[in-house]
Amino acid sequence: MRKTLILAVTLLVLGGGAFFYAVRAAGAGPGGGAGVLDLARPGQIVVRDQDTGLVRGSRTRCERFATASGTGVCLVTGVARTDAVVVDRTMKETRRLHLAGIPSRARVSPSGRMISWTVFVTGDSYNTSGFSTWTGILDDRTGYAITNMEQIPLIKDGRRYHSPDVNYWGVTFAADDNRFYATVSTRGQTYLVQGDYGKWEARVLRANAECPSLSPDGKRLVFKKRMPGGAWRLHALDLSTMAETPLAESANVDDQVAWLDEATVMYAKGRDVWAVPADGTGAARLLVGDASSPSAVR
Repeated sequence: MRKTLILAVTLLVLGGGAFFYAVRAAGAGPGGGAGVLDLARPGQIVVRDQDTGLVRGSRTRCERFATASGTGVCLVTGVARTDAVVVDRTMKETRRLHLAGIPSRARVSPSGRMISWTVFVTGDSYNTSGFSTWTGILDDRTGYAITNMEQIPLIKDGRRYHSPDVNYWGVTFAADDNRFYATVSTRGQTYLVQGDYGKWEARVLRANAECPSLSPDGKRLVFKKRMPGGAWRLHALDLSTMAETPLAESANVDDQVAWLDEATVMYAKGRDVWAVPADGTGAARLLVGDASSPSAVR
């Protein structure tokens, strides 16, 4: 009943403004549909080509892409909107959501069931003053979608928190398809939150942690932390102790990392995908050239 009410309110708000939402089933994916890529084949790194915008090995063009367990989500720009296109293992489109804004983040849960996206509805960068985001979650098994999660009950300092400037972005899912983490910003500060999809609530865990990515074992997060001077540096967070460790990548990284394996994260930097150990040791290394939006297929 609670989720039905949330969806009804969301659709009412969308219907009253310039923002438009729809879900439909379809055949071919954006940009021509299937190619030789198999999203369910383990041991590969799926990336978006920087020159063509295509997901390599396919004829599908995306601004952002993510995949897990044979399901993918492609964020593609249209006329005055973004489409979140869900694809199967052959890159065939299975569902499409019409959204507002400019593509920013995309994620698929380890099981392939839960899908999330973030779009900028004002501004076009997390460095832009006054930017605003909409972040949504889709249960691809049931088709139930929340296109803007700003109304999720938020608990901060032990009590329900209310503010008109709350923004969410950068969702990452646990293996149970229920627990998730995200960034929330309010009153000039950013926070890491832990969410419970079934209860539909979120709790603030700590400040200054953006675009989290949960490790395959569910025990650690890697996030970008704002440093003095404004640059972001990647840090790992042990969820059992809440101890953080700076990673060996010393450059500014404005991306939501993905996990290459249990020990390594990968991320877009410049025009390429780089990798670095997730425990603070070693050094950053070039992983895939002229690419972005990496996903490791397990």
